[in-house]
Amino acid sequence: MNGSKLDRRSLLTLLAATPAALAATLSTRAAEGQPTGGKVLMPLGDATEAMDTLYPFFRIAEDGFQVVVAGPEARLYNMVAHEVPPNSDVKWDITQERPAYHIQANIAFRDVKPEDYVGVFVSGGRAPEYLRYDKDLLRIMKHFGDAKKPIGFTCHGVEIVSVAGVIQGRKVTTVAKCQLDAEQGSAIYLNQPVVEDGHIISCRTWHDYAPFFPLFMKRLNAARK
Repeated sequence: MNGSKLDRRSLLTLLAATPAALAATLSTRAAEGQPTGGKVLMPLGDATEAMDTLYPFFRIAEDGFQVVVAGPEARLYNMVAHEVPPNSDVKWDITQERPAYHIQANIAFRDVKPEDYVGVFVSGGRAPEYLRYDKDLLRIMKHFGDAKKPIGFTCHGVEIVSVAGVIQGRKVTTVAKCQLDAEQGSAIYLNQPVVEDGHIISCRTWHDYAPFFPLFMKRLNAARK
């Protein structure tokens, strides 16, 4: 196939392909136009929150960055939906967790070379509760903190940056129930939609992405390779 468009014969070939062959073909075509902004890391694991994760996955790529999903292993991960049910028969004091979509990790934490990345985004959900114990992930996060590369996070993502020691003395925000996680990381917690303190940009939940992402993308674009 030549150029960026499909001719009639190529289109018919794609439509006749098996699902596996079709996926392989589209993957090859996607590789023809390589991202130009550098790589942005997105660490996650099972029970990463779907909205926390999927919007940044596509929004960061919109500006020409390659979003690299990393996990404890390079495999398929289960996302979840966290929400306080609006019509529950029994009142919930906290978010309910339900199964959602899946996402593929391209690389395991142990194989990540953080110097190859221009920035990192940490999503929320329940995943950070156990990911914060991963020594390779903490090594990765410390690099971004020491190098003062853009670090974005939302909601429970604060649990990872807190343990990694990259928010000491910084002003940050997060979902209210994670205030202690921020303060235990020696950060200054502010209960507001978005906080930008140097190279660290944080928001409470995905509901704050509209004001958050212009700030985070400005930082990433300034750091692009």
